[in-house]
Amino acid sequence: MIVLYGIPNCDTVKKARAWLSEHHIEHHFHDFKKAGVPADRLDRWSAQLGWETLLNRRGTTWRKLDATTQARVVDAASARSLMLQEPSLIKRPVVEWSDARTTAGFDARAWQQQLAG
Repeated sequence: MIVLYGIPNCDTVKKARAWLSEHHIEHHFHDFKKAGVPADRLDRWSAQLGWETLLNRRGTTWRKLDATTQARVVDAASARSLMLQEPSLIKRPVVEWSDARTTAGFDARAWQQQLAG
């Protein structure tokens, strides 16, 4: 089963969920706001993708942080701590595919290739 992690009001998550539905692809949606960020999953994503990929430094949540907080993010441990506190800092959506791969973000062409095998 494909699991899509994110925040329901995020435009990118909306596009990703719509794309999966349009392609009749079953998936489970894990809402960070309601269910939180599973720490063990965050560790796995970080190991697979790198914390730099997961930490969304382009979003409004990052820009709203004070410079001191931003400057404290220097490694996987500091990024993990902040992402657990502020799930909106995680690049969305994070998808755990049925073949055990994980991706962050939405790219329709890449997803099509992912599903093709």
